[in-house]
Amino acid sequence: MKVIITGGAGFIGSNAAERHLARGDDVVVVDSLTRRGSEANLAWLRRRGGSLVFHQQDVRDADAIGGVFQDHADAARVLHLAGQVAVTTSVDDPRSDFEVNAAGTFNVLEAMRSARSGATLLYASTNKVYGELPGVRSVLRNARYEFESLEGVCEEQPLDFHSPYGCSKGAADQYVRDYARIYGLRTVVLRQSCIYGYRQFGVEDQGWIGWFCIAARLGLPLRIYGDGRQVRDVLFVEDLLDAFDAAIARAPSGGAIYNIGGGPRNAVSLLEVIGELERLCGHPLPLTFGPWRPGDQKVYVSRIARAERDLGWAPKVDWRRGLEQLYRWVEDNVAMFA
Repeated sequence: MKVIITGGAGFIGSNAAERHLARGDDVVVVDSLTRRGSEANLAWLRRRGGSLVFHQQDVRDADAIGGVFQDHADAARVLHLAGQVAVTTSVDDPRSDFEVNAAGTFNVLEAMRSARSGATLLYASTNKVYGELPGVRSVLRNARYEFESLEGVCEEQPLDFHSPYGCSKGAADQYVRDYARIYGLRTVVLRQSCIYGYRQFGVEDQGWIGWFCIAARLGLPLRIYGDGRQVRDVLFVEDLLDAFDAAIARAPSGGAIYNIGGGPRNAVSLLEVIGELERLCGHPLPLTFGPWRPGDQKVYVSRIARAERDLGWAPKVDWRRGLEQLYRWVEDNVAMFA
């Protein structure tokens, strides 16, 4: 099988590429190599061996992306993972955020349509399309925020794009769905919660679990936006890749959408993650606190019942075990972060 992975030298993309290479698939990586760690991830993939083709292209370049899809019109699977990934960056530079996330996704869709691609397109969307969850009450309970009466957010939750990032990802999310309905493309949208794992070169404003592990290992100060009691359902990257496989194999046609996250069993506050890292590294971590970020949710937990029912998928990695695995990986590769 041939698979095209946009953002294939990023955190999730490189893990997905490695999995496909290990299976003996032909892997086409498309990446601009602008994000920190992407060149190291690409070098790692090349050392893995197998059938790897790399195109250094930006999804904002419609002609270049069109050429890639014409050259690889026989691809069976497209993982569209390229994107601008930070809310704070989107607030500082909303035009670039729009051009990468919304227009870049449009370019991929049009490239597939022009190439008459029969591939299944999986789009990595985000829980941020639900915004601040208007109408969903949260309470402070057991030293962390929790939904007052909701187990988790389901796919029927009204969309409420908040922040330029939420708008650009939400627009792309809906374009992917509609290209299935209007043009007959095979697409599936995964609205992902907080993903973490190997090869995550996290920074302060994005990839927070990766950044916490890097800062803990290097002794760097940690700044938390808000009070640290906000809760996310976190998902280890290997579980996410299992969801990719299940969604492409089993999702119904017509632009299916799934919330994908760790679910209630892997819902954890920022301060709980800090406490577990302090246990792993054996000392307290220096913390400071800043104002809440625009559109930040005090609590977000995915209801993953639809994915469990339709796809036969559920997370396997407990958040404490996954966090320790990521922390040990950072320890083993500390030279890349120093």
